[in-house]
Amino acid sequence: MTAPVFVVDELPDSRAVFVLDGPEGRHAVSVKRLHAGEEVVLTDGAGRWARGEVVSTEGRDRLALALGEVIEEPAETPRITVVQALPKGDRGELAVETMTETGVDAIVPWAASRCITQWKGERGLKALAKWRATAREAGKQSRRVRFPEIAEASTTKQVAALVARADFAAVLHEDRDYPSQPLADAELPSSGEIVLVVGPEGGVSPEELALFESAGAKAHRLGRSVLRTSTTGTAATALLLGRTGRWS
Repeated sequence: MTAPVFVVDELPDSRAVFVLDGPEGRHAVSVKRLHAGEEVVLTDGAGRWARGEVVSTEGRDRLALALGEVIEEPAETPRITVVQALPKGDRGELAVETMTETGVDAIVPWAASRCITQWKGERGLKALAKWRATAREAGKQSRRVRFPEIAEASTTKQVAALVARADFAAVLHEDRDYPSQPLADAELPSSGEIVLVVGPEGGVSPEELALFESAGAKAHRLGRSVLRTSTTGTAATALLLGRTGRWS
């Protein structure tokens, strides 16, 4: 099994003895029960990371690590961003968790016109914080050292602007009365930015489809079955990771 990952605000620039404390130190000592000689990985979640060997533990929330060289892991290409319409209940955190584990690079919460859930005021801030915390924990669990960026909630016009800047953009839309292409056959760029738009349970509205099409995004489908909004982004990301060679 690969070494557990712990997140720190900043990594030293050179080899050093590093003390891990606070919530991460408590998890390492009291939950993981790490001992001298075991290996861990420290990361800032933005691509910088280093292997460390436990030297000693102190109390219930501190351990000293002998750090190796700090490495800068380059960003993957093509970059995959999923625009996720706001699901009901905890399905938003489920979508973020599985997309993070799969390998998505960025997630943009989208207040689509047919979303039942709305992020407003304090409720919106708490929901965004949950998404970001979920991405952080899922990133650690899946041994990533570059966690996905979770953007502020976007309007449909803001999503259209994101689509217009992409090298490839697709609206994942399944409707027998609306023309769409298989995502498995789409011509993909070898670098740059890929944007996938996932609608709510009620689907993407005709007005939104028209706006996204004018911005350069065509409608694509994944297969014969219709996936829920909380699983569509994960399935589409996995398909593209395989097709672009990022999983090779």
